Amino acid sequence: MRKASQAVVGAVVAMSVLSGCSFGWGEDDTKKVAEKKLGDKGTACELPVHFTLPTSWKAQAITRATVERMGPLGHQGPLTPACELDAKPAGHIGFLTVWSGSKGAAAPGGTPRALAKEFVAAENFESHVTFRKVKAGGLSATEVDYTVTDLAAGEVRPERALAVMTKHGGVVIHLGGLNAGEHTAMLPAFDLAKKSLGLTG
Repeated sequence: MRKASQAVVGAVVAMSVLSGCSFGWGEDDTKKVAEKKLGDKGTACELPVHFTLPTSWKAQAITRATVERMGPLGHQGPLTPACELDAKPAGHIGFLTVWSGSKGAAAPGGTPRALAKEFVAAENFESHVTFRKVKAGGLSATEVDYTVTDLAAGEVRPERALAVMTKHGGVVIHLGGLNAGEHTAMLPAFDLAKKSLGLTG
């Protein structure tokens, strides 16, 4: 039996040499393909930027027809919503929303800070606004924290947004939340998007 086993192994090795094949015996010699991120072609939302989608969150593209049905809510400064990430599957109440545009402060060649300022200025009852220059992935960006007063609910909620510029125009990733507690619970998702942000081309 030992001689038979050696003969089989010898035959396999000989075949691999003759055929030019290499047996890695469990090793994968194929090149790793970069994992798609939200925003890449073929994902739920195709965007000028891409980033890692938080686990369990559900992304849905926002069409032009939907924007038109939203009326005034379909615009914030020079931007319109392009993608909405729902946190409910992850156990939270709120959204990460990606806004994009190509006119005004969102026109190619503009600055992230100017875009962030116009985005926040278009909010209702905003206050305590703080801007800071940051790096999002390898991109220059402006991050802004602010609060909005919800008169109907009688409460003040924190908000956060990240503005970047691309050759296609400006993009803002915005995090809201039902209340301060939900906003805080969803901040790791915002930070993940910020850390993994890049251009799609």
